[in-house]
Amino acid sequence: MGCLAAVMVLLAAAMLPCTGGALIKVGGKPGWALNVNYTDWATHRHFYVGDWLYFVFDKRYYTVLEVNETNYEQCRDSEFIKNITRGGRDVFNLTESRDYYFLSSGGYCFHGMKLAIHVNNQLPPIYPPPSKNNVINDASPQSNGGGRFIIFSLSFLTSIVLKMLVNDALK
Repeated sequence: MGCLAAVMVLLAAAMLPCTGGALIKVGGKPGWALNVNYTDWATHRHFYVGDWLYFVFDKRYYTVLEVNETNYEQCRDSEFIKNITRGGRDVFNLTESRDYYFLSSGGYCFHGMKLAIHVNNQLPPIYPPPSKNNVINDASPQSNGGGRFIIFSLSFLTSIVLKMLVNDALK
């Protein structure tokens, strides 16, 4: 199963740029750990709808919880929105344009393990909007409809691959 998982990772990585979503490792090289300034890290990045946050951490010590703004500010982990923690190599899809808040429970939030980001709408599409001068026949494989179908198909495949990777990590 290890070889299959490696192929799936490569397939997912190859498809992510096509879908417009990026796989962003939270915290950079150190990942989700102590002694990382996540506020500084996040201010140097742009997040868009469709991007995936990739949390890498030691699940024996740390967790990843999505919380609201008040719980984020107070490092309160008791009323979280979603527990993202699965296997220490966990992904979270940014599905809407809004502010997101994450923290680690067990008191680690008070030591800086918390992240606040703003997610923007997706980047403009590759195809120009239709006008009288650039309308493409819908039967053409290069039409906007065909492009949306390809992007939808790749998005669907990517979500399946990522779910398989998460399920594989849980075993």
